Amino acid sequence: MDNVPLHIIHLDQDDPKKCTARRLHKFGHAILHTNIKKTPKRGLLLDPMAGILLGPDDRKTIERGASIVALDCSWKQIDSSLEYIAKNTKLEGRTLPCVLAANPVSWGKPGRLSTAEALALSLVLIDRWEQAKMIMKPFRFADSFFNLNHEPLEAYSKAKSNSELAEIQWEFFDKPELSNL
Repeated sequence: MDNVPLHIIHLDQDDPKKCTARRLHKFGHAILHTNIKKTPKRGLLLDPMAGILLGPDDRKTIERGASIVALDCSWKQIDSSLEYIAKNTKLEGRTLPCVLAANPVSWGKPGRLSTAEALALSLVLIDRWEQAKMIMKPFRFADSFFNLNHEPLEAYSKAKSNSELAEIQWEFFDKPELSNL
């Protein structure tokens, strides 16, 4: 089975020493794009605001050659960055189910993943464990990521549909309360 093509739109908004996207590129695990016009024409963009989970329902799309595209930007500029991507690409947004970050900047925070962790989680969700482990090898926190999230990752990778995946995550994490609109 071929590796899933991984791409990163890099907006150069973070500390280069802590940037997992650059390291993924350096080790040949992902293609880094600083020019948005050169990004894949079809694929799934990891977008925490998308509201549609990445999961088993996306396997066929990926098997047909779609890429997984991560956005490497500052969490402080996420809204304007996503707006920029939406205006300039036709990528389909996908949200990831909850896991804990193991990177040194956001350790233990639910959902505050580095680019490398987000791409590894994406691969686990479509049952590409080997590629997920391979892309995490260059990082000291790789083992921590897989150990910290062992149970949810195992459960997520066995989900048969995105709706099942959505329910499984609340077995491990508190469901956010809906605000009164």
